[in-house]
Amino acid sequence: MADTTILVEHVSVVFDAGDGAVHALDDVHFDVKRGEFFSIVGPSGCGKTTLLRAIAGLLIPSRGQIRVNGSSVVGPTPNVGIVFQNPVLMAWRTVLDNVLLQAEVRRLNLREYKSRAGQLLKVVGLEGFEAKYPYQLSGGMQQRASICRALIHDPPLLLMDEPFGALDALTRERMNLELLRIWQASRKSVIFITHSIPEAVFLSDRVAVMSPRPGHIQEIVPIHLPAPRTMETMEIPEFTKAVAYIRRSLLAST
Repeated sequence: MADTTILVEHVSVVFDAGDGAVHALDDVHFDVKRGEFFSIVGPSGCGKTTLLRAIAGLLIPSRGQIRVNGSSVVGPTPNVGIVFQNPVLMAWRTVLDNVLLQAEVRRLNLREYKSRAGQLLKVVGLEGFEAKYPYQLSGGMQQRASICRALIHDPPLLLMDEPFGALDALTRERMNLELLRIWQASRKSVIFITHSIPEAVFLSDRVAVMSPRPGHIQEIVPIHLPAPRTMETMEIPEFTKAVAYIRRSLLAST
């Protein structure tokens, strides 16, 4: 257990929809190791985002429990960074001020964290854009800024809900490489939700396959690919086999 960052224990979530109960998750059980990149794929509406919200403490499961670093999640988890599909940057704040928002909310020393923000922006290739506003950035640049915002307080856990889903294919590939570079430098635990099987295989140590609603973990597939991973990794037989295997697993669940 010492190497486990997240433990999801037999979690079910049932929503009261007014005209009847909606069973979103059913007996979900898995763990994420410290420093692991763990992706979740599944059909639309299977409860992936609900599961991520439960891990973040934004909703409480109807049954079961979730532990983060050994502590039960009973409310918003403080030491976590969250990246959404849309960057959700504040239009009236500069790139630097958007990144520093987490530090402001947490009442951290802004002078100290300005230095860290500058370092993060340099890592993701946004050095020189600190004073720009979101409308002056491309979609990929905005998403890189949102990743910096999630990392500013140095959380041990990063939750990412389809963060590149709205990007074009080329930008998405570049962001995958950027994310791998950030993860390899920090070795944070990452839970990454995506609809893209190739993306999940390319990024992950393990990929969890979810069933249609009520969602449960149908299978967890270990990914064995050589490091460092590059765009050429997607051309090797091991990559193709892993993608085909997970695709068959998904089709079998529907």
